[in-house]
Amino acid sequence: MPVRVLLLLSCLLSPGALRAEGTPAEKTGFAPRLTIYLAKGAPDACGPGCDRWIAIEGQIDQDAASRIRGFLTGVKDLQRPIYLHSPGGNVEQSYVIARLLRSRKAIARVGRTIVRACAGDTQVDAACLKIKNGNGEVEAELTTYHAMCNSACGYLFLGATSREVAPDAALAVHSSRLILKFRGNPPPEVVAEARRRRFAGADRDRAAFIAGMGISRELDALIRTVKFENLHVLTRTELYRFGIDMRPLAETMWRLDKGTPPFISKIAAVKKETDASFRTMEWRMYCENKKRVPLMFAGEIDETTVGKSTVLMTAAADRTREAGGTPVRAGTYEMWSGAVDPAMVTTMLASRTLQVRESRLMQHGKADTASFELDMTGLVSVWAQLAASCPPAAAPAKSPWPVIPPPRVKGFSATPESRVSP
Repeated sequence: MPVRVLLLLSCLLSPGALRAEGTPAEKTGFAPRLTIYLAKGAPDACGPGCDRWIAIEGQIDQDAASRIRGFLTGVKDLQRPIYLHSPGGNVEQSYVIARLLRSRKAIARVGRTIVRACAGDTQVDAACLKIKNGNGEVEAELTTYHAMCNSACGYLFLGATSREVAPDAALAVHSSRLILKFRGNPPPEVVAEARRRRFAGADRDRAAFIAGMGISRELDALIRTVKFENLHVLTRTELYRFGIDMRPLAETMWRLDKGTPPFISKIAAVKKETDASFRTMEWRMYCENKKRVPLMFAGEIDETTVGKSTVLMTAAADRTREAGGTPVRAGTYEMWSGAVDPAMVTTMLASRTLQVRESRLMQHGKADTASFELDMTGLVSVWAQLAASCPPAAAPAKSPWPVIPPPRVKGFSATPESRVSP
């Protein structure tokens, strides 16, 4: 009797990963079917001058491509960025969607869309999905914090011609899973040969797809080494070297952390001038009192430097005002904590950029000065949220050191909450 082989090529989070979380996929924030909808936020919610975007989220199911095609046909604005948040799904569907995005010359970013009309913390219950699947735009907020585009979602992401992964988001890859279903009772050697052929075909398809998207073959070589049961979060250096996100400066939005005490923060990954590696840094501002606003900085130490460095920050609205000093080294990090006066805060709130200058002594004995500019878009809104979250009598931290923990970025911090694992 002839053997009929049905191939299901998928790249979902493994059952072990779900069991480790102890909840079904819906309760971890992902719907079982890929969802696409239009979102509208506050001014500059998705960048300078951008307040509207397309959200694509959930698991990539076997009918996802047809729905995405139909939806995008009705969206004439090709400049709307697309924000992805997905654990993966069907690989073949992701290839089709990727090519749709390529035909639109799409702008894609990794980010979570939070619909305001949805009750509580869930975004995937029946009522919320009904809102998202309705007609028109939905009022929403946008965050890259802990957003992910994993597994098959990564292939979808590669289809865009402009791709951005924020330092606090994740793009993770692993090998695909092949499920072979047979009818009848074929002999073991037939099963083994069918499996071999299907794996070889899947590998060829993936390599051809990655090359067709203009991405380095190094990505395909890396994927082959990562078992399906694991996930590899691409480092900033890999994102740059593979040609996925070529920005020399990648930064997060300003974000409110309602800790004790609350603070606002921004994380940036800055490419070194000497090679394709990056340094990750974080800035934090705490509750204001009448005379000072605590400002803290933490960053990876550049191994090519010796001795201490000096960090100075100048807001674009008034170049005469500066903040900064000499960071203290602690292991592989350098950290600085101090304060800025209310006038400096006012200047920062009125500025579009904050210039950061670092003066360092290099190993060859020469001084080196590097500078870059941080985007201040969204700071006004987050600063107002911080003020509302502060205790009535906000006081600075008892000691400016060593209260600063290392920046909480995947691959940069040892804190469990920052790691993505299966």
